[in-house]
Amino acid sequence: MEYRKLGKTDLEVSRLGFGALFVASFAQSEANESFAAIKRAHELGVNYFDTAPGYGDSEAVLGEGLSMIDGNIVLSTKLGSRPQPFLPRDKDCLMRSIEESLKLLKRDYLDIVLVHEPDRRLVYDWWTDWQNIDGPVLELLNDLKRQKIIKYIGCGGTGTSILAHVISSGKFDVVLTAFNYSALYREASYEIFPAAKKSGTGIILGSPLQQTATAIRFDEVMKNPPYWLSKARAEQFLKLYELVDDIGISLPELGLRFAISNDDVDCVLMGANNMSEVESNVASMEKGPLPADILKRLDEIAMMLPYRPYGEPMGIGWAFKSPNDEKWSSLGDV
Repeated sequence: MEYRKLGKTDLEVSRLGFGALFVASFAQSEANESFAAIKRAHELGVNYFDTAPGYGDSEAVLGEGLSMIDGNIVLSTKLGSRPQPFLPRDKDCLMRSIEESLKLLKRDYLDIVLVHEPDRRLVYDWWTDWQNIDGPVLELLNDLKRQKIIKYIGCGGTGTSILAHVISSGKFDVVLTAFNYSALYREASYEIFPAAKKSGTGIILGSPLQQTATAIRFDEVMKNPPYWLSKARAEQFLKLYELVDDIGISLPELGLRFAISNDDVDCVLMGANNMSEVESNVASMEKGPLPADILKRLDEIAMMLPYRPYGEPMGIGWAFKSPNDEKWSSLGDV
């Protein structure tokens, strides 16, 4: 397993990390299977684990799983969604969430606490000053940093330009960007990566397979796309399928190896919830970056639709599984 220094922190993290969203019970995961996946990931060299209060009981499952492991672990969680009603500018509310995270994760301190969705005001209105990125949450996190209850402050978002603005404030050690950099989606590379590099912010990549969209084939959906999917996107996916047929690499392997082909990315999160997925993902990563000729072909396919069309669902892979479900038509506006 390759390890990288995470931005300007002193943390050495595995190039492949463990995103704990899918060990939560809402993902229909069995606890023992989740514990086995966590243990196997660590055995294979994974030392970075990420979770959040908004991921159901993920913190509790991950905390129990990690308690069975001896060795170096870098752990990140987030602020957001808990307790209810959640008050993003109330320090007492935020502190209760930190205390609950420490309890569930069975830790005396947290390596990284990320401000969740710092760029989407309608989700969490964190900032009293959006121009300069100031608010009670940063006051609290910096206090906790001085008290050594947390080591580093991060932000984790799913937007692009506003998230780059947040990073450019220089007030964060780490950024987790999700849904915006993968074999087909490149938005993070336009503004988020340059902003992070300029400020020395470590880059964690979430959803490198677009939560199944670029891990599973949906040939029939793309040949007859639903009304909410742009024709250009459907054509792009079909070109991707042609590429994997031609080169003989599976979609998941292609996506993970694409992600580590970008040297700006410090850690790529896998969303595994069983040992088999962990072992498969680690095996893919160990093959290393993609050859230049395949990267060139992927770049050409990505440029067929360089920006996400307005209204396209963020969790587009789940939409493909129920392509005619009316709820998907409005997800892009959330």
